[in-house]
Amino acid sequence: MTLLITVFAAVISTVTWYVTKNDMKLGSLCLIYWGAALMWLVDAAAGYAENGAKYFMPAPADMLNDAFLGLSAVALGLVIWLVVLLVKDPKGKIKAVMQNNEK
Repeated sequence: MTLLITVFAAVISTVTWYVTKNDMKLGSLCLIYWGAALMWLVDAAAGYAENGAKYFMPAPADMLNDAFLGLSAVALGLVIWLVVLLVKDPKGKIKAVMQNNEK
């Protein structure tokens, strides 16, 4: 489930980045999600190497835990992207607000 959720997030963010082509640092979000998807792919390969075909038949409780872990990874990726967005301030909005507060 973690691999599936992060791949969906990576594909959605990549399509959004490609279609919009704006300066909202969506490329960073794409890299975060594709990195997570690659990590879960390696984890799945290691799990398959260790357990064989049983790896693809998890218990429902394990699937629920994996789903929560995948959603948590997506949420953490969004938080990191928002921090990057606030620090880089691509549209200069935060700088403008700070300059107005100083006057």
